[in-house]
Amino acid sequence: MEELTKRYYGIREVADMLGVNISKLRFYEKEFPSLKPRKNRAGDRIYTKDDIEHLREILELVEERKLTLEGARQHLKARSSRQSEIKQMVTRLQEIRQFLVDTRNQLGEN
Repeated sequence: MEELTKRYYGIREVADMLGVNISKLRFYEKEFPSLKPRKNRAGDRIYTKDDIEHLREILELVEERKLTLEGARQHLKARSSRQSEIKQMVTRLQEIRQFLVDTRNQLGEN
């Protein structure tokens, strides 16, 4: 896997990097609402590292794991939902930890 060193990549660079046609990138952009590359002043698509990683994941789901486009969308949506739940749990655990640290400090003062 090629190391990504630049901030933005053009659509040709990304297509070459992933071994697909430019038209396939545009197609996936329409099919997957979560894929939203920015456009520069000239209107050309520019991809960030996150966009490229997301594309790699889509390609893996569709081409390697042979999921349908709908199946890939559902998989990505479920993953996003799980990540959101995990983030909420981590936040709650951090709050509990802080409460316990504060309680320990108060007990140590007495």
